Amino acid sequence: MDKILLCSGLSFIITFFAIPVIIQVAKDKKLFDKPDGRKVHKAVIPTLGGLGIFAGFIMATLLGAPQSASSEIQYFVAASIVIFFLGIKDDILILSATKKFIGQIIAAGILIKFGGVIINNMHGFLGVYEIPHLASIVLTFLTIIVITNSFNLIDGVDGLAGSIGIVTSFIFGAYFYYTGQISYAIMAFSLTGSLVGFIIYNFPPARIFMGDTGSLLVGLINSILVIKFINYASNGQSALQLESATAIGFAVLMLPLFDTLRVFGLRILNRRSPFSPDRNHIHHFLLDLGLSHKATTGICVSANLLFIGIAYGFRSIGTTYLMAFLFSIAIVLLAVVYLLRERINKKEKSESNIHSFEKEIIKPQKTFRILSELAEAE
Repeated sequence: MDKILLCSGLSFIITFFAIPVIIQVAKDKKLFDKPDGRKVHKAVIPTLGGLGIFAGFIMATLLGAPQSASSEIQYFVAASIVIFFLGIKDDILILSATKKFIGQIIAAGILIKFGGVIINNMHGFLGVYEIPHLASIVLTFLTIIVITNSFNLIDGVDGLAGSIGIVTSFIFGAYFYYTGQISYAIMAFSLTGSLVGFIIYNFPPARIFMGDTGSLLVGLINSILVIKFINYASNGQSALQLESATAIGFAVLMLPLFDTLRVFGLRILNRRSPFSPDRNHIHHFLLDLGLSHKATTGICVSANLLFIGIAYGFRSIGTTYLMAFLFSIAIVLLAVVYLLRERINKKEKSESNIHSFEKEIIKPQKTFRILSELAEAE
């Protein structure tokens, strides 16, 4: 426990003191995220917060990881470095979606080939258990890439990606600590400490964004943690075996995963690249309801915690039924938010049309009055 506290504290201190320096350098070098029609912020804000998160996480993980797990941790660090350089280049110089995707495949390949991060069992989901080796590799690749991008896609509101990352990494860390998997616990709590140090500067109103460097790193580490969690929690020899572990792992990442899968699906149906930007994310819907960044972040984090509680409470019904139950609740809640947004949009459009109609009526009246006054003057 002392080592975990030391690692999380060290990561917090490194990130907390690194961020102000990064903000100043970003301002001096004009490395800003400029607002546009799709983005919700109105001012130029530095985007290199992920640099501080990476520094705190890597230092704490390398210093705290047990020697017995050093061979495994080195591959996790190697994949993180690939993602770090991928993100930092995209934050400074725009990187094409194809190059980002290739970089993510390389990072995922390192984790699968050398790090032992692989899904070889569905643990009863849809009645499937052991799966062929090739299918397990493909499934693991997809899982890592989707989760890695999921945090990148929800990073659209001040404090949201960081807050969700704190929740997910803390829960995984607590499980691994309880089950004696200290290396994974150190990795999870090191990320938690870094994100807490970062969120102080990112909470509304944000002074810095984590950028792709931070969001992709948070997604990658969470993909490792959730796969390891599912494998260990479903293992009969684990100190804390959990029924429906696959569904519980999904529930921990519910908000980013559900939103990403939904948005990817809509883009593909509209014959667009799944990585093309738009304003169809859940946080955009909540902002359109007139909610502030703080309220939007609070609602999203609360909803994610709610899904975790539901998954844990109903874990005895089985993985397939629990996944279906979670998706059903998510769809209903999303439909409510969507309908509220549509009602507000219709109301605003109606008011806008009334104002336009009134202007069209008032204009001729004003013109007629002015002409009358001129005629009387003559």
